[in-house]
Amino acid sequence: MTTIRARTHRWMQARGLDTVFGNPGSNELPFLRDLPPGIRYVLGLHEGVVVGMADGYAQATGRPALVNLHSASGTGNAMGALTNAASSHTPLVVTAGQQVRATIGAEPMLANVAAPDLTSPLTKWAGEPLSAQDVPRMLDQALWEACTGSRGPTYVSVPYDDWDRESADNDDYLLPRRVVEGLHPAPEHVREIAGLLAGARRPALVLGSEVDAVAANGVSRELAELLGADVWVAPSPYRLPFPNRHPQFRGVLPASERGVHAALEENDVVLVLGAPVFRYHQYEPARYLAEGTQLLHVTEDPGEAARAPFGTSFVAGLAATAAALVAALHERDGGARPAAPVGWTVPPPAREPVDGVFHPGAVFEVLRETAPADTAYVVESTSTNGDFWRHMDLREPGSYFWPASGGLGFGLPAAVGVKLARPDRPVIGVVGDGSANYGITALWSAAQYRVPVVFVILNNGTYGALRWFAGMLGTGDVPGLDVPGIDFLSLARGYGVPAQAAGTAAELADLVRQGLAAEGPTLIEVRTELTTP
Repeated sequence: MTTIRARTHRWMQARGLDTVFGNPGSNELPFLRDLPPGIRYVLGLHEGVVVGMADGYAQATGRPALVNLHSASGTGNAMGALTNAASSHTPLVVTAGQQVRATIGAEPMLANVAAPDLTSPLTKWAGEPLSAQDVPRMLDQALWEACTGSRGPTYVSVPYDDWDRESADNDDYLLPRRVVEGLHPAPEHVREIAGLLAGARRPALVLGSEVDAVAANGVSRELAELLGADVWVAPSPYRLPFPNRHPQFRGVLPASERGVHAALEENDVVLVLGAPVFRYHQYEPARYLAEGTQLLHVTEDPGEAARAPFGTSFVAGLAATAAALVAALHERDGGARPAAPVGWTVPPPAREPVDGVFHPGAVFEVLRETAPADTAYVVESTSTNGDFWRHMDLREPGSYFWPASGGLGFGLPAAVGVKLARPDRPVIGVVGDGSANYGITALWSAAQYRVPVVFVILNNGTYGALRWFAGMLGTGDVPGLDVPGIDFLSLARGYGVPAQAAGTAAELADLVRQGLAAEGPTLIEVRTELTTP
């Protein structure tokens, strides 16, 4: 007899799901029994950390990751992290144990009542099989749902007595099956977009994080250089779609209607690739664009296309569309247009630390000059992010990860996940003190699995982004904004991570070099000034 568990483990091996991120409870133990060699289990001490590690891992590999949570309560603990995964279109297959099938209706302890509804709207698809024999097929459906179309997390609840049931003979058909996606743009749409771009007086490209997620960076850069276009990164980016020191790079678009209007005021044709139109944050109302500016939008997400409040949206593959536009423009013009005037300049050096307190820009200058050029940065420090983009030199795809929905607790666990995914690349987590406490137990996982990540904690003793927002909203000094008295060095050491503080630029550079050469995780605490995003 082949059990559902054995069949599922074979399915995991066949689909390349060789890493499981989890925190088990009693409902999950039968699934984990006899886990085959070659499938790695990564334990997190809190479900938010579990999903954060899986999120970083899946984004960095470009492949789906399998998550195993404990019934409803464990799923609830993970919901904040799922907001980030949903916003970043991260392909996660989240499983949760359910009570014994025959008892669920009476709602015993640890029953997951209405399980498929629990994660809505954060999961793209969710289900609970109506029979044990449907478990393998439903898991395969969850995988393909997560990986196709507008990618994102999926959720499957499995009664724990299902794992010992006999599987169906027809499950053999699951392993060789494939789902093939075609996202090539229609030729007439390519001609339409190319014609508008070629005839533009001053075109602009707005590149979204999905450009990096689908590895369309190179062809997007080729398109930008061919057009001589101004290049902006869409508001609140969670990936790096374009080198931030390229002469055509203009910066990150402000996350407000007024800010976007002002930034694009001189452009007559704007092409948005791989981003929503637009994901605003602060409420500063204005006309969306200047009079006469035309906006074109290419996305792989039909939902983003449907909810865009202006412009013409095309649902098509980003890389295929950019490549088709490059070819069409070459056919029309035969060469590149002159680039628009350089608008992005290197900022002056940040001031030196005073009494051991750094301006955040000085921290980033040290990282820029000390870490290798291919370092991947996992950043979660909202109040310093503007300085990060100004002072860093980010060139390589997969160099930047950020919590896509702004849900705190991403930085530390995602850095662990990125390094597990990319052991060949240096990984530095840059995390604010306020954010770090939401995912602090990720330090334990990093220590236990000897994950060589350098964690840099920027400690200003307050929620800096909230202080900025309080000033913008005119709310004054409301309670709950300061977080003093946290000893990150002791916390890190308690979880098994060596930790030191840096008081000068030279000390910081030396500690970064030591951390990058270490065989396990290290933490560096840096006291910083309060700055604005």
